[in-house]
Amino acid sequence: MSDSVFIDGAAGTTGLEIRDRLAGRSDISLMTIDDSRRKDAAARREALNEADYVILCLPDDAAREAVTLIDNKRTRVIDASSAHRVAPGWVYGFAELEADQAERIANATRVTNPGCYPTGFLALVRPLVRAGLVPADWPLCVNAASGYSGGGKAMVAEFEQGGTDTAFRAYALGLAHKHAPEMTRHAGLAYAPIFAPSVARTYRGMLTEVPLHLHAMPGAPTLDAVREVLTEAYADSRVVRIGDGAPAAITIEADAGKDRMTLHVCGNADTGQARLVATLDNLGKGAGGAAVQNLNIMAGLDPVAGLAL
Repeated sequence: MSDSVFIDGAAGTTGLEIRDRLAGRSDISLMTIDDSRRKDAAARREALNEADYVILCLPDDAAREAVTLIDNKRTRVIDASSAHRVAPGWVYGFAELEADQAERIANATRVTNPGCYPTGFLALVRPLVRAGLVPADWPLCVNAASGYSGGGKAMVAEFEQGGTDTAFRAYALGLAHKHAPEMTRHAGLAYAPIFAPSVARTYRGMLTEVPLHLHAMPGAPTLDAVREVLTEAYADSRVVRIGDGAPAAITIEADAGKDRMTLHVCGNADTGQARLVATLDNLGKGAGGAAVQNLNIMAGLDPVAGLAL
């Protein structure tokens, strides 16, 4: 018997990615609303309450509203918006973040997908904070670039229909991005990192970098020590992997089209400086792939079913 899934917002960028990953699976049954009733509030409420699992691919306010429409205790929710990422009562849907995180997801009724940028940042930083290599009050910076699909349909249209001819654009220069509280909370930090996001002229892909002055940190941890902590943290993961050696270059498209994430420990051992780099697909492990992974875990299925690794 298959589990029923309703994607609220299935026509959006993330919704389409999730639907593609679930298509053709015999263990999942996708529920849809007939086109003639798509704007019917009663039909939407009915679907939200009939499904075993609901995946919300909506703007934040609409996601909050959708949750209030579910009036039973059976339907379980995965929210792909940023509405509930630091909200009480919601389990953070990053299965590799802590030793018991997958178990917490499996038992949850409300799971919030991580943001695409926080996914790379947390994968690099959280194990180091947990191990004591990076103090919780250390001033951190994170520089990141995403494919323009991360901005949804409006940004896709801007880049593909002549709205802009830029190759690279930095934004959120006022340092008040909504991802900052999520990064701070789930990394276990005392202060928010300086978050410097940007968008590049490529449809999908993401590169997130955390530079570290290891020589100035308590205990002056080495590059090898950092690599050892990250390798141990993800030793059993089929989704997060550690890159081999120190590559000459790392591209934003390195994991585009995949649902995995790759972490690199680069730097100069003589100067005690490090560049920690995560590559992922902003639509994969950063969005749709993560939602499907969480769905699989909640439903007791193979966590990587339907994913491209």
